[in-house]
Amino acid sequence: MSDAASIAISIFKQAVAAVQPEHLIPRQVHAEDNGLWISGKFFPLQKNSRIFVTGAGKAAAAMAQALEALDLPYELQGLVITKYEHALPLQHIKVIEAGHPVPDENGVQATLQMMELLTKVARQDLVLFLLSGGASALLIDYPPGSSLQDVQALFDLLLKSGATIHEMNTVRKHMSAIKGGQLALKVYPATLCTLILSDVVGDDLDVIGSGPTVPDRSTFADTRAILEKYELLQKIPASLQSHLQQGSNNIIPDTPKPGDTGFKTTRNYLIGSNRIALEAAAQYATAQGYHTTLLSSEVTGNAHTLAQALAQQAIRWTGPRPACLLMGGESTVVVTGQGLGGRNQQFALAAGVTLQAYPHITLLSAGTDGTDGPTDAAGAVVNAAIMEKAASIGLQAESYLENNDAYHFFAPVNGLIKTGPTQTNVMDIMMALIHA
Repeated sequence: MSDAASIAISIFKQAVAAVQPEHLIPRQVHAEDNGLWISGKFFPLQKNSRIFVTGAGKAAAAMAQALEALDLPYELQGLVITKYEHALPLQHIKVIEAGHPVPDENGVQATLQMMELLTKVARQDLVLFLLSGGASALLIDYPPGSSLQDVQALFDLLLKSGATIHEMNTVRKHMSAIKGGQLALKVYPATLCTLILSDVVGDDLDVIGSGPTVPDRSTFADTRAILEKYELLQKIPASLQSHLQQGSNNIIPDTPKPGDTGFKTTRNYLIGSNRIALEAAAQYATAQGYHTTLLSSEVTGNAHTLAQALAQQAIRWTGPRPACLLMGGESTVVVTGQGLGGRNQQFALAAGVTLQAYPHITLLSAGTDGTDGPTDAAGAVVNAAIMEKAASIGLQAESYLENNDAYHFFAPVNGLIKTGPTQTNVMDIMMALIHA
C-alpha cells in the first residue's frame, strides 16, 4: 500500500477514535448527591429510585461499558442489543447480539425481554436508553398478523431500493409498536433519558434508529408514498400491506406526535455525530502538514455520482498542496448486480475509474462502524497505482462497478480497509488527498 493510502487510512482512524463511547459518555454523565447530571441537566433520584439501562445499536455495548466504567454510586441494571461480534464484557448490564442489517429471531426475543423489563419501571425510576445506528434492525418487532419473515422481506427490499435512511426509517416506524416514539410511551411516567450517536444526515433525532424515544413527524401516508416511489407497495408481504391500509384508514393509531403527553418525562440528547468525527480528522490531517478543507458533513445521494464529483474536485484543485478534502454523510446504491460490496467500496471504485490518469490523488471512503454492506470491510482506498495494479492482473473496473462487485475488485490489490467492529457509528467518511 502506498504512503498516501496509508496516510488516508490513518486520518480515517482518527475520525473513528473521536466518536468512541469511552470518550463521549464521560463528557455527558456524572453523579452528584441525590442524582445524575446528564448533558447539562440534573436528574434527581430518590432513595428508592432505580436506574434501568436499555439500548440498541452497533455502539450499544460500548456505550453501556462506558457507563459502567464511570463507577456511579447507583446500581445499574438492564439490557442492550447489539450486532453480532459487537458484544463487550459488562458487569451489570446484559448484552444480547442480534441480526443486522436484516433482523433475526435473536433480535425479536431480545426486544421482548427489553419490553418485559420496562414493565417493571416505576414513576420514581430513571431509564437510560443508549441509541446508535443499527437499532432499526436490532430493536425489532412486527405488526399483528405478520411475521419476522415478513419484516425481513421488507428490510431486504428497502436496503436494495436506493431509498434514503430517512425514507427507510419512516417505513420501519410504521411497521412497529416500538419505533417512532412508541417506546417512550411505554416508559411514561418514569423519566427517560436517551443518549444518541447519530448515523443519519442532518442528525434528525426522530430518524436515528427509527426514533424509539422521539416524537414522530412522519405518517402512514408518508409510508405509502415512499413505498410507491420505489415501486415496493405491491412487493411487500400482504400482511404488511394490510397493516398499512389499516393505518391509512385510521383503524390503528399513527405513531405519537410532538406534544403527546407521553413525552413529558422524556429527554433526548445527541452526544456523537459525523461532524465531530470530521473535525477530528481535519485536526489530524492538518497536524500531518495537509491544507485541510471540510466540505460537508451532510452528503447524500448516489455513490457513483458523489464519487465522481469528489474526484473531479480533487482534479481541479488549485489551492495549496498537499491538500486534504474531507466530507461525511451516507451515499446510496441501487443494487442491480450479483457481486459483493457496499456503498463505500462502490464509491471508491467509481472514483478510481476517474482517477486513473491522476497519480497525485488518493481517495478513501469508509464507514465509521467498520462495516460496509454485507462484507468484512469498512470501505476502500484508491489511487492510480491501485487501479494500475488491478489492470495488470486483468481486473476490468467498469465491469466490477456494474456488477456491484467492488469487494472482489479491491481485495486482490490491497485496497480494502478492514478495521473490524469499531463500536461506534456516525455514518461515512470520504476524503481526497492531493499531493504535489
